[in-house]
This record gives sequence, structure tokens and C-alpha cells, in this order.
Amino acid sequence: MLSVLVGNLKGGCGKTTVATHIATAFAASGLATALADCDRQRSALGWLKRRPLDAPRMVGLDWVKSLESAPKGIERLVIDAPAAMHHDDVEDLIGISDVVVVPVLPGAFDEDATARFLDRLAKVKAVRKNKRVVAVVGNRLRPGTRASQHLDGFFAELGFPVVARLRDSQVYPACAAAGTSVMEGTDRRCRDYVAEWRPLLQLLGL
Repeated sequence: MLSVLVGNLKGGCGKTTVATHIATAFAASGLATALADCDRQRSALGWLKRRPLDAPRMVGLDWVKSLESAPKGIERLVIDAPAAMHHDDVEDLIGISDVVVVPVLPGAFDEDATARFLDRLAKVKAVRKNKRVVAVVGNRLRPGTRASQHLDGFFAELGFPVVARLRDSQVYPACAAAGTSVMEGTDRRCRDYVAEWRPLLQLLGL
């Protein structure tokens, strides 16, 4: 089973959006997929409840109070981490993960929080010994803005690869409200956004 942890110290960075899209991609490819929600808001589980009946199915796991084993037969596990991750949380979640995906938004507060999180990750033994893959995703980017340009400078100083850059769009909240993803959209705009996800999905073997 391949486990993917989506996390950052900063709330509102798009963790749930990234986690639900990764889970959708796994499920759509025919893999038995579970989506574990560790955040007290349980946004990922709420999204699952809104899934259309004809959408690729996945198992929802409520891990808010404690981490549990994934059900037998699950091939891909996606974990939506809590925003305020303590040291023990980081160690425990990385311990059961193969890949750590870190979404980051443009802006000084988000960059500062992400830098602290990545520094914490770098000190975890499994990451330090290259036994875990860590991938950064630029989220809600607006090309040409000063904030996005500044984020490029921040990316250049990271010790971890930036694997995808996702544009800001109202399509994402619309998909969240419907329990879907841009990967399930049929118009040209959705297809353009799907292309931005491909480097991350390729990293995950899709």
C-alpha cells in the first residue's frame, strides 16, 4: 500500500483540496483508495459525503482522535493532516507515509509557516535518510502577481523539489461543494487545470 500525507503547519493552504484530488486520481485509476481525515473540521469527510453516486468510490476514515490501520485491501491511502501538527503528529504521520506533499500559498505568513514545517520535516530521521519523498506544491497561484513572483524566490531556496504549481480558480470551491474534482470536469477549463496536476500525479505513479 502506498500512503500519501498532505500536510503543512499553516491552515487554509489547500491541504484538503490537494488530498481529495490525489484520492480522486487514485480511485479513478481503479485503485482501492482510502481518504483519512485527521483535521477536526473533517472537511475531507464532508467532501466524501457529497460525492455523486456515479463518481469513483473511496473509503473515508475518521482519524481525528487517533490513527488507525487502513482497511484490508486498500491499495492507496491519502491522509489529510491536521493544520496544527505537533512534533509527535509529524513523527507518527510520516511513520506511516511514503510520500509527504506540502501545499503552500503565496504570502509571507504561509511561506514562514511552510519553512518551519519543512525544517521540521528535514529533522525527521526517515526524511533525513531519504526514506520518504517530500514534494512541495504551489497552490492558488496568480501568474504575474508580486506575491506569486515572491513565492518563486522562496521556492528557489527550498531544499525540497517543487513538483506542481496550481493556479487560483473558482472552479476548485465549486468542485468542493459538489464533492468532485477538476479531474472529473468535462469542460476545457478543467482540462487545463488537470495538466497542472500531472507532474505530481506522475510522482505518485499515475
